Amino acid sequence: MSFFPPSLNFVLAWEPSPSPPFGDHSEIENGRNAVTALNFTLTQASSDGERPVNKYICPPPSGQRSELIIYRCPSWPTDESGESQPWRGSTLHAIMELPRRIKMEDDRLFTFSHIFRLFTFSHICASNRLASPPPPPPHTHTHTLSSRRQKDFSHQSRHLTGFFSSPPSGDAGEDAGELDFSALLKKREKKQVEVKEEVDVWEILKAAKPCDYEKIAFEYGITDLRGMLKRLKKMKKVEPKKSDAFLRKLDSAYSVDKGKKIQLSVEVADPNAPIKWLKNGQEIKPSAKYVFESVGNKRDTHDNKCNLSDDAAYECVAGEEKSFTEVFVKPPVTITKLLDDVHTVVGERVEFEVEVSEEGANVKWMKDGVELTRDMAGSKYRFKKDGKRHILIINEATKEDIGMYHVFTNGGESKAELEVEDKELQVLQSIADLTVKSTEQAVFKCEVSDEKVTGKWFKDGVEVRPSDRVKMTHVGRTHKLTIDDVKPSDAGDYTFVPDGYALSLSAKLNFLEIKIDYVPRQDPPKIHLDTSGASSKNVITVVAGNKLRLDVEISGEPAPTVCWMRGDKVVSEAEGRVRVETRKTLSSFVIEGAMKEDEGAYSLTVTNPAGEDKAELFVKIVDVPNPPENVKCTSVGEDCATVTWDPPAFDGGVPIKGYLMERKKVGSSRWTKLNFDVYESTTYEAKKMIEGVLYEMRVYAVNGIGVSQPSANSKPFMPIAPTSEPIRLTVEDVTDTTCTLKWRPPEKVGAGGINGYILEYCKAGSEEWVQANQDLVERTQYKVKDLPVGEKMLFRVVAINIAGRSPPATLPQAVTIREIMEHPKIRLPRHLRTKLLVVVGEKVNLVIPFQGKPRPVATWFKDGAPLEDRSVGTRTSEVDTILFIRSAERSHSGTYTLSVQIENMLDSADIRIQVIDKPGPPTDVQITEVWGLNVSLEWKLPKDDGNCEIIGYTIEKSDMKTREWFTTYEHNRRPSCTVSDLVIGNEYSFRVFSENICGLSDEAGVSRNTAVISKTGLAYNPLPFKEKDVSSSPKFTAPLVDRSVVAGYATAISCAVRGHPKPKIIWMKNSMVIGEDPKYLMQNKQGVLTLNIRKPCLFDSGRYSCRAVNDLGQDEVECKVEVRVVQEKGEEAKK
Repeated sequence: MSFFPPSLNFVLAWEPSPSPPFGDHSEIENGRNAVTALNFTLTQASSDGERPVNKYICPPPSGQRSELIIYRCPSWPTDESGESQPWRGSTLHAIMELPRRIKMEDDRLFTFSHIFRLFTFSHICASNRLASPPPPPPHTHTHTLSSRRQKDFSHQSRHLTGFFSSPPSGDAGEDAGELDFSALLKKREKKQVEVKEEVDVWEILKAAKPCDYEKIAFEYGITDLRGMLKRLKKMKKVEPKKSDAFLRKLDSAYSVDKGKKIQLSVEVADPNAPIKWLKNGQEIKPSAKYVFESVGNKRDTHDNKCNLSDDAAYECVAGEEKSFTEVFVKPPVTITKLLDDVHTVVGERVEFEVEVSEEGANVKWMKDGVELTRDMAGSKYRFKKDGKRHILIINEATKEDIGMYHVFTNGGESKAELEVEDKELQVLQSIADLTVKSTEQAVFKCEVSDEKVTGKWFKDGVEVRPSDRVKMTHVGRTHKLTIDDVKPSDAGDYTFVPDGYALSLSAKLNFLEIKIDYVPRQDPPKIHLDTSGASSKNVITVVAGNKLRLDVEISGEPAPTVCWMRGDKVVSEAEGRVRVETRKTLSSFVIEGAMKEDEGAYSLTVTNPAGEDKAELFVKIVDVPNPPENVKCTSVGEDCATVTWDPPAFDGGVPIKGYLMERKKVGSSRWTKLNFDVYESTTYEAKKMIEGVLYEMRVYAVNGIGVSQPSANSKPFMPIAPTSEPIRLTVEDVTDTTCTLKWRPPEKVGAGGINGYILEYCKAGSEEWVQANQDLVERTQYKVKDLPVGEKMLFRVVAINIAGRSPPATLPQAVTIREIMEHPKIRLPRHLRTKLLVVVGEKVNLVIPFQGKPRPVATWFKDGAPLEDRSVGTRTSEVDTILFIRSAERSHSGTYTLSVQIENMLDSADIRIQVIDKPGPPTDVQITEVWGLNVSLEWKLPKDDGNCEIIGYTIEKSDMKTREWFTTYEHNRRPSCTVSDLVIGNEYSFRVFSENICGLSDEAGVSRNTAVISKTGLAYNPLPFKEKDVSSSPKFTAPLVDRSVVAGYATAISCAVRGHPKPKIIWMKNSMVIGEDPKYLMQNKQGVLTLNIRKPCLFDSGRYSCRAVNDLGQDEVECKVEVRVVQEKGEEAKK
């Protein structure tokens, strides 16, 4: 016999895990890694429900892994013979009651409110002892922390794993379950846990038989069997009924962008079966838009170009079956903010930003026709999305990045140009000329704008090398050349050249040598003026803002007296912007920051006792020119514009070399250079512009000194191209002197739109085109008049917009100006081919088109005579005629004839108009006979039928007592009727309304006489009364129902009974009659019996019965009432 062993041990393992075992209701507090206690309960599940086998409390685990033998079962349920009872089909549930708090290593504490069911198992043993412990369930029942707490405590989570193990070897006596806890709690080596491949247990359950559910649940650690069955029931879907007509139906939905192609496809069972395609319930026919394909069993329909109206429900019908789908057409993504042109320098970061109409939309970036992607080799491009904004980023721009950048969406595009220049270096402080004496120190210093720039020093074109006496330093933006103990050989021109820039800074080092003459002598003064750098003799040119230092050597013994003069004024200041510095053999004339007013003639005079010398100088101040003037756009094209300007009023004293141009989009702050080389002309054609975008231009003037300030911005202008030629130019009509033409607008209009059209014509074989219309024609139709009869003429049309004329659209063949005779014909609308009914007072407006050439003559007749009624108006155009009546009257009824005639050719049509109105009342209404409760009425037709057929009559009756009218008959077709079911003793009057399609007559025909319903001859014979026996024994129609109530809350039990005579009701509790106890209230309402129990207590529990008794018998019903008391802990105790 198979049974469980008499002794069984339960082992609990506590291990780290990547998933926390605690539920969402856990609370985290501080603490340490210690489990205060684990409560463990074994229960047996049988037919009577679960009952506890034993409950255990274990000491806490410690360390990263602890195995606890919690307890052994000293004995198992036995049968009468004393042997262990096998638990066939029973289930053991291991339930762990986790303590309120478990403390972790990092002072975190978990608080619990759940009881975790670790596993459920069914097992039948084959011997008295388990040969080996059953394996632990592979999937532990694990709860997950909320997202907020899981992030912080996932590394501290644990798995709880339970498994059974056999007791130690030896006899299974009482001591067999006593174990050494201290030995078991020692830290053991961490075992390597094999990670099993994840299995979708729900797919296994869906394919399994219901009898295998419990086995699979145990194997995969599922403990909530009821929840598992509920979820499995929801997951199982009813297999759809197999279609007889379709092998493959349409997908549930399709999505397509506007303008793209879509294909709907099905497969039918019968390759010869006809199918229909429907859109919103309307059948789709093959056309240029919809193309149907049929290959074998496959049926396809193609929509070559989807638009927003194609967003609809579609269906395919094959026989009696249908396949449905829905097509969603997404509107194209448009560009709401265009790209801006960018002008930058080498090494700078560049961003092209565009904004689209939809978040998450895809865009495509291209440079000069080549798509830019992240996967390009050595790609320097980065792409950024921020909502609707898309940004192309170039971190360090180079000359290779120059070009046109495009961005594309499925609904628009934008482009911008990137221009990259070499980085300009600004000179913050230039080097100055120095004059030093022997053994002194000379320091050349300059300052540039970039701290990273290095450079070299040169002397007379030869690079200067550092030595003990010559030192070169670079600190921040300052570069210094220091020469100690200056010697005569150090004199010369010194130049600083920054690396990587076409720039040089020069200064001169003058060595001042002191000579001592021991023999006094007298030499006449002499001026040694060096004008080798001047543009012409004795003319010195200085750039405005720069420093002028003119060092003039003088000689003479004794030392001469120096005098500088400007015109008649002596320059004698030793300090200030304009000053004179004089030494024994050198006189320096200095102007700091030269200005235009410093320009003029200067003279230097030196005198001593031995004589005099004089030199004349002219200082010329030059500057950058003034800005150009009158910048304007003279013409535009599709992507270009021609700009002109006037030269600057002042050229700065130096001839103008040329101009530099810039443009920008209106509203943008970025200016883009259009040329890097100087442009000499004053007319420039700017290209690579975007049609439909407003631009502004400005111009710089360039001379030998530099670049002027920018000119004033031009007026905004927009590059616009002429439209393409109009299409489908055709001849609509030709007469002896006119030709009517019509056409369609150009396919390509552009941003400039269309202002109108111009028609031109010329004789065949001639080249002289004549404009037919003086003003622009806005419509796409025009009649050219005053043409010569019989001539062959050619016609053409051009579209005009702000950019000018489009290419012409010309008729391929000449047109002969001669009217073609066409037989007149009236095209009578279908609703006028039958009689037209009009209600009096309504409007009549009949439009009858006709055709014929030349224009037919239309004539109206009424009833065969010419139409002369002034209340009936007519109006005739070239293609139709109108008959209108503002307010129809009965006299307007009749047959109207329209006749159209061209010479002896004639066509006519008849239109019958019938003006109708409400009829008059019937006449001579009489009561012809009265019998019983019936009255017979007759009347005559109304004198006026309203000009249409009488369709019925409405009859009403009135009691002479109340004088109220009641409808008896409606839509009575005959001029007579019989009124029945009248009341005895009443006198009646009758009236009749006539009715046609306009409604009831306004007045009624009233009967001349009345009808009295007499009582004579009527007798009331009542039926004899026969008493029926309704006696019956009592019988309960609604029984009492068992109740479970809470102590202290009033309750009631009810039932229903019937019987005759009325039965006597007796209420009993536990077979004892309930007397006049005030605790109970007995009620009987129409056979519904109710027993109310006020504030029941535990003693009110029991079996209640109700007995109904009368002379014919009795009946009884009973129920069970259970009163329960709610304890303080929230649990209910049944007593």
